Amino acid sequence: MEFRIDRRSGVAAYQQIVQQTKQALRLGVLVPGDQLPTAKEVAATSAVNPNTTLKAYRELDREGLVELRPGLGTFVRQSLARPQAGADSPLRGELEAWMDRAHEAGLEQEDVTALVTSVMEERYAETRATAGHGGHG
Repeated sequence: MEFRIDRRSGVAAYQQIVQQTKQALRLGVLVPGDQLPTAKEVAATSAVNPNTTLKAYRELDREGLVELRPGLGTFVRQSLARPQAGADSPLRGELEAWMDRAHEAGLEQEDVTALVTSVMEERYAETRATAGHGGHG
């Protein structure tokens, strides 16, 4: 796994590492037992200070998602993957087709992000309201 750090995003580098790790866990790219890159490897590929990577890994450890093994590395402890969100799921195929249509219609990535975020917030707010508590978080 290689982290892509966007310095212009306004999101701290360690938070980007946490978010990208969680995304990989949700998509099944990372599974329990996998080893995350070392802080030195991340520094070499992403120009991120090793302490920044370690901060991200400590946060993931506190959340129970990874395990820090001194002298050995950082290993995935828990998956966040759901079959419905996998690379071969019908929902992903529908989303890819929708993205293709949005691109063909001339929408930029920022337009798609705004549209998806808007609809997602509306739908999941409704789900939380009708569920009473929790929802799909």
